[in-house]
Amino acid sequence: MKKTLLLLLILCTSLLQAQEYFPTNSGVKTTENTAMAFTNATIYVSPTEIVKKGTLLIKDGKVVSVGRNVKIPKGTPTMDLDGKSIYPSFVELYSNFGMKAPQANRTATRSGAQYEAGRTGYYWNDHIRPETNSLESFAFDSRKASEMIKAGFGVVNTHLQDGIVRGSGILVALNPNSTDAYRILDTRSAQYLSLRKSSTSRQIYPNSIMGSTALLRQVYFDAEWYATGKAKNKDLSLEAFNRNKNLVQIFDAGGNNLNSLRVDKIGDENGVQYTIVGSGLEYENINSIKNSNATYIVPINFRNAYDVSNPYMANQLDLSDMRKWTQEPSNLAVLAKNKVPFTITTHQLKSLSGFQKNIQKAITYGLDETKALEALTTVPAKILGKSDEIGTLKAGSYANFLITSGAIFDSSTVLYENWVQGAKNVIKDMNIKDVSGDYTLTYANQKLNLSIKGKSATVTQGKTKLKNRFSYGDDWMQLTLNNQEDPTKFTRFVGTLAGDGTTFKGVVVDEKGTEMQWTAFKATGKKESAKSSKKGKTVSPYVAKVTYPNVAYGFETKPKQETLLIKNTTVWTSEKDGVLKNTDVLIKNGKISQIGKNLSARGAKVIDGTNKHLTAGIIDEHTHIALSSSNESGHNSTAEVTMEDAINPADMNIYRNLAGGVTSAQLLHGSANPIGGRSAIIKLKWGEEADKMIYTNAPKFIKFALGENVKQSRSQNGVRFPQTRMGVEQVFTDYFQRAKEYDALKKSGKPYRKDLELETLAEIINKERFVTAHSYVQSEINMLMKVADRFNFNINTLTHILEGYKVADKMKAHGAGGSTFADWWAYKYEVNDAIPYNAAIMASQGITVAINSDDREMSRRLNQEAAKITKYGGVSEVDAWNMVTINPAKLLHLDDRVGSIKVGKDADVVLWSDHPLSIYAKAEKTIIEGTVYFDMEQDLLKRAAIKKERSLLMNMMLNEKINGGKVQPPVKRIQRELHCDTEELLN
Repeated sequence: MKKTLLLLLILCTSLLQAQEYFPTNSGVKTTENTAMAFTNATIYVSPTEIVKKGTLLIKDGKVVSVGRNVKIPKGTPTMDLDGKSIYPSFVELYSNFGMKAPQANRTATRSGAQYEAGRTGYYWNDHIRPETNSLESFAFDSRKASEMIKAGFGVVNTHLQDGIVRGSGILVALNPNSTDAYRILDTRSAQYLSLRKSSTSRQIYPNSIMGSTALLRQVYFDAEWYATGKAKNKDLSLEAFNRNKNLVQIFDAGGNNLNSLRVDKIGDENGVQYTIVGSGLEYENINSIKNSNATYIVPINFRNAYDVSNPYMANQLDLSDMRKWTQEPSNLAVLAKNKVPFTITTHQLKSLSGFQKNIQKAITYGLDETKALEALTTVPAKILGKSDEIGTLKAGSYANFLITSGAIFDSSTVLYENWVQGAKNVIKDMNIKDVSGDYTLTYANQKLNLSIKGKSATVTQGKTKLKNRFSYGDDWMQLTLNNQEDPTKFTRFVGTLAGDGTTFKGVVVDEKGTEMQWTAFKATGKKESAKSSKKGKTVSPYVAKVTYPNVAYGFETKPKQETLLIKNTTVWTSEKDGVLKNTDVLIKNGKISQIGKNLSARGAKVIDGTNKHLTAGIIDEHTHIALSSSNESGHNSTAEVTMEDAINPADMNIYRNLAGGVTSAQLLHGSANPIGGRSAIIKLKWGEEADKMIYTNAPKFIKFALGENVKQSRSQNGVRFPQTRMGVEQVFTDYFQRAKEYDALKKSGKPYRKDLELETLAEIINKERFVTAHSYVQSEINMLMKVADRFNFNINTLTHILEGYKVADKMKAHGAGGSTFADWWAYKYEVNDAIPYNAAIMASQGITVAINSDDREMSRRLNQEAAKITKYGGVSEVDAWNMVTINPAKLLHLDDRVGSIKVGKDADVVLWSDHPLSIYAKAEKTIIEGTVYFDMEQDLLKRAAIKKERSLLMNMMLNEKINGGKVQPPVKRIQRELHCDTEELLN
C-alpha cells in the first residue's frame, strides 16, 4: 500500500510542481527564492556548445538561462566562477542503484530440480518477469549516491537485475536532500532483458545460451498471439510485456561480444533495436558490432597487468588475455572511429574511484574528449528520450551540473561541486587552494624533489627517499626532514604560497638554528591530455595487434580467395575416377575449375604438389567444437533451440581441426534429452564471424538421443522424465502426436499460437528436417525407426551406432545411414557389445557409413581414424577415405557441393605431405572455397611471432610492476571440453 501511494505521488509530481501555493496551518507561508546565478565560467552547455565567460541562471532545480548576456534578476545570489568550468553532470544508463539484491532461492538441490513454473497467473517460465516494477524495490541509497556524485554523476537509470525479461526500470536524480516524489524522474524509463535466469526461481529451463535465446523468441511469438485476444488464459506477464514494448529496450549481453551479436539477431527478427550492454571488447568484432546498428552501453573495467615475475605462472597465461591488457583501453576510441554510438557505464567497476582514471586512460589511447563527454551526457539522455531534461544545460533542463577547476578529463582538474536538481553537493571546497603537484625545492647548494599529494608529501634527494613531516593550511607550509645519519637532527622549512599558486618561499632552519632562504617551484609542463611525450614528440601507447580471431594463430588480415593451381599431385577424387596420379587441379572463384594434366591459368598462384596428395576436405558429421555450450537439458524436448545461437568462431579447436584437414562440421546438440536442438553445419573459416561460417541454404537437421544419457543414468540431476528406455519411446510418441495435431491446425487456416518446438517437429513429419540420432543399443535403434515409420518419416543418421552391425539389415530397409567411431568400445555399460568391425559390416550391407569424432582431439586426426577401417574389416583405402569425405557429405545432403574433388564443387581441399591415411601425413594446406585457412609454413612463422609477442608483453608487465603499477595474479584459462553429455550451468 505504501509503494502504491508513493507511485501515485510520483505520477502527480509534474502537477504538484506547477502549483505555487499549498495551504499551511503552521503560520505565515513564504515562498523561498531558489534562484542562483553562476558567472564568468567556461560553460559546456553541451559537449559541442561552449560559452566562454558565460552565466548560468537556475531556479527551482531547472536551468532558466545560459549564455554571455544572461539577465540576472535583482536579488539573485551570484557566484563568481572566474577561471572555472561548468559541465552537465553525467548520466549512468545501466545500474542497480537503490535495488536490494533479489533473494536467491536456497532450497534448490541437484536432486530436486524444478521444471514447472512456480507462479500462477504469469508466464509459464519464471525467468520471464516483465511485470516487475523496479519502483517497488527501490530505496534511495545515500552512501552509493554520494560515491556517484563524487564521480560526477547526477542521474542514474536503475532496475532490478533479475531474470531474462526483467521488467521496467526507473530514472533517478542523485539528489540526497530531496524525496522520491521529486528525484524519481521516470517510473518506467526502459524495459530490461538479459540472458541470465532469475535467482528467485529454481526452474531449471533454460540452462544454456541457446535455451535463453529460444525462450526469448517464444516470448515474442506468445506476446503477439496474446495481443490478438485469442489466448484462453489471462497472463499478467504477457500483458506487461506488450505494455512495455514502447519503452527503450536495454539488453545486458553478459559481457560477451558473441552474445551482443546473438541478441541483436533476436531483436532484428522481431523488429526491435536493442540498446546493448556490451563487453568492453567491441574492438575485436568491430565490423559486426557496427553492422548491428545498436547503441552500446560500454563498461570501462580495464584489467590490470598480470604479475609475470613467476615464469611458471606466466606461461599459464593465454595470449588473448595478455593482449587485452593493452587493447581494452583503446575500445572506446575504436567505437568512436567506426561511428558506433555508445555511452559509458560504471557497471562492472569494482570501485568508482577508478572511473575517472579509466576515462583518462581511454583518452590517452585515442578517445576524443568531446566523444567521452557525449558518452556520459547527451548520448544516454538521447537513448532515454530525455534530451530536453538531462545531459545538457539548455534552458528547461534539470540543473544538474559540475563545477571544476578546468578540463573535466584532465588528471590535474579538481571537481569542486556537483549540483543535482539545483541542490549543491560539495566535493571539495573551491576556496581552499590545491597545492598538489611536483616541486623543485632549493636552499643553499641543495636541491630536493618535493611531491605533494593532498595532506602528505614525498621528498627525495636523487634516488634517496627522505623521511618527513608535512602540513599545509591557510597558505602556510611546514616541512621537517630528519637527518639520514642522525635521527636527533633535523631541518625545518616554513614558508607561504606565492600569489600565483605555483611557488612556496620561506625560511629553513637546521638543527644548529641557522636560517636560510628556500624556494619550491612547481613543475608546470605543458598539458598532454591525449598522448605522452618523449623527446618532444607525441607517442601513442603500445596497443597489441588485433587479429581475426583475436587469439593466438589468428590472422592479422583475413585471408582472401585466390586462383590456385596445384600441380603434379596425387588426387583422391572420392568420385568414380578414384585416385589420379600426377594430376593438376585448378581452383578459381572458390570452385574446382579443372582437373587434368599440364593445366595452366594466367594469374594463378602455382603450388607444387609433387610427391604430395590432394583430397577433399574432411567432413566431421558429429562434433561439438566451436560452441559456447552443447546441451539444453531443461526439458525432455528442446526442438526449439538451435546450435547456430551457440557458435563460437574463436574456438582454437577450429584452427587445430584445419591443421588436421577438416573443412566442414556439423555442430550437434548434446544427448541430454530425447529430442535435442537443431544443428549448425559450418565451414571452418577461421577468422570469420559466426554467421559467415554457417552453410547457406543448408539442409535442416536436429539431434535426437537414446540410451543412458537421456534417461539420466549417470546424472546427479536425474529426476526428469523419462527415467527408463520405455519412457524415452513415449516421449517421441507424445511429441510427434502433438506435432501432427499442431501441423493439421496450422494447415487448416484457423488461428493458432506459433510454437517453435512444434514447428520444428512438424518439419520432421513433413520431411523438411532430417534427424541425427545418438544411439547405441539395438533395441532402442529398432524402437526409434519404428516410431519414425509410424509417423511416416525416416531417421537420416544413426550416430555412434556401435551396435549397428546387429541391425544393419533393418537400417538398410529403413533408409538410415550410420556415423560411427572407428574403435571406441566399453567406455560405458551400453557400449559393451561394440566391436571395431562395426563400420565395415554396416558398409557391406549398403549403408552409407561415416566416421565422426564427437571429440575435439579425435576430430583433428580423422584421417587416422579412417585408416583404422582398413585394418578392421578389409575395407579398401579409397572406401575408408570416403568415410570421412563424401559419405558424411551424403549424410548431410551436401554431396552436390562438398566431399569430393569434382569440377563445379566447392574448392574445399587439403594438400597432404604424405598418403592421407598415413600416421606421418600432415596437412600442409587446408583450403576452403579457394581461401587458404591453414598453411604449415605460415603456422611456423606464427609460432615464432607468438613467442616474440608474449616476450614483449611480459617485459611490459614486468616494467608495470617495477614502476609501481597495479598487477593481478595470472589466471590459467581452462577450456571446457564439450561432449554429448556435457552438463550446462547457466547462472
